[in-house]
Amino acid sequence: MNNPTAQANHHKVIILGSGPAGLTAAIYTSRANLAPLLLHGPLAGGQLTTTTDVENFPGFPEGIMGPELMQMMEKQAVRFGTTLGVDTIIQVDLSSRPFQLKGQSKSYSCDALIVSTGATPKYIGAKNERELLGYGVSTCATCDGAFFRNKVIAVVGGGDSACEEASFLTRFASKLYLIHRRDALRASKIMQDRVLSNPKIELVWNKHVLEVEGDRQAGVTGLALEDTVTKDISTLPVDALFVAIGHTPNSHLFTNQLAMDESGYLLHSADSAETTIPGVFVCGDVQDHVFRQAVTAAGSGCMAAIGAERWLEAQH
Repeated sequence: MNNPTAQANHHKVIILGSGPAGLTAAIYTSRANLAPLLLHGPLAGGQLTTTTDVENFPGFPEGIMGPELMQMMEKQAVRFGTTLGVDTIIQVDLSSRPFQLKGQSKSYSCDALIVSTGATPKYIGAKNERELLGYGVSTCATCDGAFFRNKVIAVVGGGDSACEEASFLTRFASKLYLIHRRDALRASKIMQDRVLSNPKIELVWNKHVLEVEGDRQAGVTGLALEDTVTKDISTLPVDALFVAIGHTPNSHLFTNQLAMDESGYLLHSADSAETTIPGVFVCGDVQDHVFRQAVTAAGSGCMAAIGAERWLEAQH
């Protein structure tokens, strides 16, 4: 993928992704005078741009809107010398240095690459599901559970993630429905036992969510459910819906180039953010299937940036 245009767009550090991980990496690398280029696709800011109130990011005792937090982080990165670019990278070549990246509009090259491309939540495809995201629909219990104290909550899913989120949400919910499209959970035995023994949780078997009822002003008011066996339609009154059917890491660009686990999450060494290719570092949700929080993403962005700085210093 050698391209003379890439040489004209050469940078010491390129950061892919503009969520908390990518922007934190940009702040640290720009303060180290590395003049990073941060590239993001059509939607800047990562998953936090779909979140309304963020109450668990340190430093904001009254909370802050997700998009506003990302705008502030972006301004901070630019203040120290980060260049922002809008392009969708469609191909990377990490087989030689400098690393080559091909975008839809330009080609680039870099000495060090920080990958913070995030992960995409899986959705059930119900009507109004995306429209009410952040207004009663959520994909993160630890992020948004506290907004629904003493409310009726529904969780969709049947695996470990759904059972874990359901159990966590009972700290806040007055009642919780766990909706699964089959008649048995896929979760591990210990997680199933935890759910089945919780008096706040009621299992709703063989149901598929067709529609999320409500609007952005009133929030979620209920769910239209279809029975997967009889095809009968029913309504379940709830105040919130948490979709817990997993995430897809945005790592497809690096297939057969970087090591990843069976789910596609990028791997790095135990004591750093460096991947199997020296000079390539990873941070944020593309490498984290456990915590998936803005603050942990930011922390991993710091690690990736310091790792890149030290690696570049060692090269020159």
